[in-house]
Amino acid sequence: MTDPRRVAVALFEGVEMLDVSGPAEVLATATRLLAVQGRPGYAVTLVAGSLDPVVTSNGIRVLPDATFAQLTGHWDTFVVPGALRPTGGLPDAVVAPEVVAWLAGRAPDADRVAAVCAGARIVAMAGLLDGRAATTHWAVAPALAAQHPEIEVDPDPIFIRSGNVWTSAGVTAGMDLALALVEADHGRAVALAVARWLVMYVKRPGGQSQFSVALSMQRPERDDVAALPGWIADNLAADLSVPALAARARLSARHLARVFAEQVGSTPAAFVEAARVEGARRLLEDGEDPLPAVARACGFGSVETLHRSFRRRLGVTPAQYRARFRSSTA
Repeated sequence: MTDPRRVAVALFEGVEMLDVSGPAEVLATATRLLAVQGRPGYAVTLVAGSLDPVVTSNGIRVLPDATFAQLTGHWDTFVVPGALRPTGGLPDAVVAPEVVAWLAGRAPDADRVAAVCAGARIVAMAGLLDGRAATTHWAVAPALAAQHPEIEVDPDPIFIRSGNVWTSAGVTAGMDLALALVEADHGRAVALAVARWLVMYVKRPGGQSQFSVALSMQRPERDDVAALPGWIADNLAADLSVPALAARARLSARHLARVFAEQVGSTPAAFVEAARVEGARRLLEDGEDPLPAVARACGFGSVETLHRSFRRRLGVTPAQYRARFRSSTA
């Protein structure tokens, strides 16, 4: 075996534990599976400002392997986890000055930098995201875009690769990012084996949305409306017109339209279309049904309607979406 790829994971007080342990577990699992084949995996080093235990977001103390000053030589990857600070409204991304300084000085010594969750703010402060596309936790994406207009912030994808800098969405998406790093280093078969081992969703593509439609909308407080979003998602092929939904909620069509918009934050028609597009996306990613069957299953009625909805909401055709995002295990 040749030498493993060297990965340094930055630590700081209050760092999100899953931002650290999630990617580390993916890389450790890849290392164990590769060892069976006699292939090198990863050597992960936890690095911080001192060798004192670091208290993470959930109170667990983590012991660094080295200090920033002790890190020398060439590295394959620098991983920058994040942390969120509650404010009463949307949270703030925590900026650790010692990590910013380390990155600004040492980034040229790594082949790539990977920011997990709100760690994108730290990477941005180090000047490594200037002129690049990036993502981050949905709650801090608007602030990142406002504070760093030189960055093309996209709050929707699970992860984005822009040159040698990778960024991911919130918390658990760091595992998807690490899985993508494994695929880039060792191929799809190894990445899929790691995903199966960890019982992860098999390789969520980076361009997939961070949200399901139901999660991205407001939660209705009225009992007569609260059950509708879930019922819509489970019955995409049903009659989901406003009159039909109104009858189910025992409201007039006009009243349902007004209350639904107030409670959910979307018109019924827009929600239904979004839910049907989401359902079609899942079928296109995980199966090989022809487009007419996908259109029928999701209530579009025709392939032409399916095409129009995909172009309006995703900017691509269903065939283009399938070609890009279909699971390799389908």
